Amino acid sequence: MASPMVFERYEIKYLLNREQKKAVMEAMAEHMEPDSFGRSTIRNIYYDTEDFRLARRSLEHPVYKEKLRVRSYRTAGPEDEVFVELKKKYQSIVYKRRTGIREKDAAAYLAGSIEAPKRSQITDEIDYFRQFYATLAPKVFLSYEREAFFEKGGGEFRMTFDENILWRTEELSLEAGIYGENILKPGQTLMEIKTPGGIPLWMVDVLTQQKLCKTSFSKYGNAYMTLVERAKKEEEAYA
Repeated sequence: MASPMVFERYEIKYLLNREQKKAVMEAMAEHMEPDSFGRSTIRNIYYDTEDFRLARRSLEHPVYKEKLRVRSYRTAGPEDEVFVELKKKYQSIVYKRRTGIREKDAAAYLAGSIEAPKRSQITDEIDYFRQFYATLAPKVFLSYEREAFFEKGGGEFRMTFDENILWRTEELSLEAGIYGENILKPGQTLMEIKTPGGIPLWMVDVLTQQKLCKTSFSKYGNAYMTLVERAKKEEEAYA
């Protein structure tokens, strides 16, 4: 199993059309290089309370918010390693704790049925989170195709491009296939800048040239809002 990991950085999101993505990719060619996995499909299961407390709070844009998910980078069998991730955001800085676990153990661990396979400060934080939000359960399966790039020369500046962001509320398993409703409009890409500090000047230039403005876009939040809107329509239909 991979060692527990901690990330601390700024994450800034932008919605791009096809022409804007092409311009950004051309500008970054001499500064960035693809990661070793190339284009990958990321799978997530988001956990929340019975009343979707975490999703609702996220959409209120508070100073502090947090979420819990299980993630894999391929279809995961029972013995495959997946990652339990506790993600927190405070004053625009993202703090992510991640620990590896076998797929067949992940649900039982987060339900409190078994102990973490290996104790650490990260699992202690996850355990506290589970106990605080006592009714946590899998709520949404969310997947997307990602292209990830790193700064040449070993820098910490990173960029990702997510497309085909699909969500569903049934078959909440990392062993299941990829399908669901697309959050993005046709031709859209969600670009995310991940940096421990500033943005390179060449990137500032392309953001300005393409008139790109940061957005507070939340994949899980958008899925939740769709659920809310449908529930309202159903209530109106039966009123």
